[in-house]
Amino acid sequence: MGGYDLFMEDFAPGDRFVTEGETVTESQVIDFAMQWDPQPYHTNARHPRTVAQGGLMASGFHTVCMTFRQFQMDGAIGAAALASPGIDKLRWLKPVRPGDTLHVESEVVSVRRFESKPDRGAVTMEHRTINQDGEAVFSCECTHILQCRDGGEERRSPA
Repeated sequence: MGGYDLFMEDFAPGDRFVTEGETVTESQVIDFAMQWDPQPYHTNARHPRTVAQGGLMASGFHTVCMTFRQFQMDGAIGAAALASPGIDKLRWLKPVRPGDTLHVESEVVSVRRFESKPDRGAVTMEHRTINQDGEAVFSCECTHILQCRDGGEERRSPA
């Protein structure tokens, strides 16, 4: 799937997008953690804390990055993406472990054209990362600022 290249006015509440799956490797988990989140349960499979927690697990920040990489690569907002004011309701629901295959399911929550800048608008989406067992491992709500295809022309008054 992918390659949509949609603009703000192409989205409606309830629209859903599902990415392909991607398997997480042990080396990805350790490499990310060594650079950004070097805690033992992300970097050392034999550490007592890692063993006590059921084995090596990806950093939550790694899960966020994997989620948004998959969503971006899917192409739903690639043509129109301008920015994002932030992420809300961010939750790590289950550990991500080496060997897990993850995909992202995104649903449009709301769409709003900006009155002050009618060439763009906000599309708020709930993103959920799902493992191979159908379990949600991560969820968040993110607002994406997107360009309008019509450049705001249909909202402007004639001169």
